[in-house]
Amino acid sequence: MEVEKIYLEKDNPEVFLEAYIADENSSSVRKAILIIPGGAYGKVEANREGEPIAMAFLERGYNAFVLHYTVGLKKPFPAQLIEASMAVKHIKDNAEKYNIDPEEVFVAGFSAGGHLAGCLGILWNKKEIYDAVPMPYGYNKPKGMMLIYPVISGHLHLMSIKNLLCTKEPSKEELDTVSLENYVSEDSAPLFLMHTSNDEIVDVRNALVLATAYKENNKQFELHIYPDAPHGVALANEVTMCGIEKWNNPQIARWVDDAVIWADTL
Repeated sequence: MEVEKIYLEKDNPEVFLEAYIADENSSSVRKAILIIPGGAYGKVEANREGEPIAMAFLERGYNAFVLHYTVGLKKPFPAQLIEASMAVKHIKDNAEKYNIDPEEVFVAGFSAGGHLAGCLGILWNKKEIYDAVPMPYGYNKPKGMMLIYPVISGHLHLMSIKNLLCTKEPSKEELDTVSLENYVSEDSAPLFLMHTSNDEIVDVRNALVLATAYKENNKQFELHIYPDAPHGVALANEVTMCGIEKWNNPQIARWVDDAVIWADTL
């Protein structure tokens, strides 16, 4: 395995990709997955939702890329969406180097990173992106998105959204602007969702409102809601449990294989 660090913005060391690439003797061209850790848009939780996720997908035939993006009230939205789009562009531009199929680039996001991944799959066509990043229209759209206990609605998880918008008192209009359920259309990327019913930090209704929006737009999706685990289960196994018993749950740990099977159907 080869690990590489790629800075996406000149003179900005906070925005970069960590690439996890299988050995060159790999027998076939791989899918790619852009992994976006959570952290309430206040930090990037890469220790549990970055490298361990990359390693899990590497084992399943993907080359993986972990995005470190702007957090901590430094730049308001859509700066983070522009950065995620730059990441997809870099991956596709270097498809031969990374031994990946540029038509098989997926995104997986966790918590607030799930919101950013959802932005990439739903708001990929925002004008501000193309004003900032020279690329063909739609080049940044992932083939599918895997949203894991994601923030979706600005009205359902204010802490993350306040950080994203860089304001202590967002207006209803501002909250609507970053509530992804308002923007689902026939152009939205295919969707895989996982959440737990008693998530105490990001309410499961985030997943439900997005699934409802997909249904209302006659778009298929896959939804898994598990009954009992705290927020932030990550892989839900011993690798990411960090001593918290309920973060080690074989039933929930199936989500990785389920997501890979789902991606294979697209």
